Amino acid sequence: MHCLNFRLLAKRLASPISFVIILNRMEKKYGEKAIEEAQLEVWENPSPEKDYTISITFPEFTCLCPRSGYPDFATIKINYIPDKFIIELRSLKLWLNKFRNRYISHEAAANEIYDSLYEILKPRYLEVIADFNPRGNVHTVITVRSEEKSSQKE
Repeated sequence: MHCLNFRLLAKRLASPISFVIILNRMEKKYGEKAIEEAQLEVWENPSPEKDYTISITFPEFTCLCPRSGYPDFATIKINYIPDKFIIELRSLKLWLNKFRNRYISHEAAANEIYDSLYEILKPRYLEVIADFNPRGNVHTVITVRSEEKSSQKE
């Protein structure tokens, strides 16, 4: 049934490109839309008077190699000592999934994750470890961290 409707739609459109654009819009699932629209969100730290570490592991990170287009897979580990804010986990998960169709180097991905988190959280300490699966017998681990814990309390 869908094939027949798509054929009729294709005949009515001015170009095949228009058909592909409409087809893509029609086929997006709710998860794809959520990922596409994802923005990092923060919550107030429930215990800003304490130094405590939050550790988050995202074992299904993917992006695309900017040279070959092959997929790269990694585990992203985030460790931070919050100050005024903590990251909302669902927003982080969806935001990290935005990388899956991007052509980006391992180093650029790790640094972008770090910079974005540091900018929105302004934590006392932040460390991002991007542990990429071996490809071509090469295993890459990128670690980006702030200076040792510094208090930003005002």
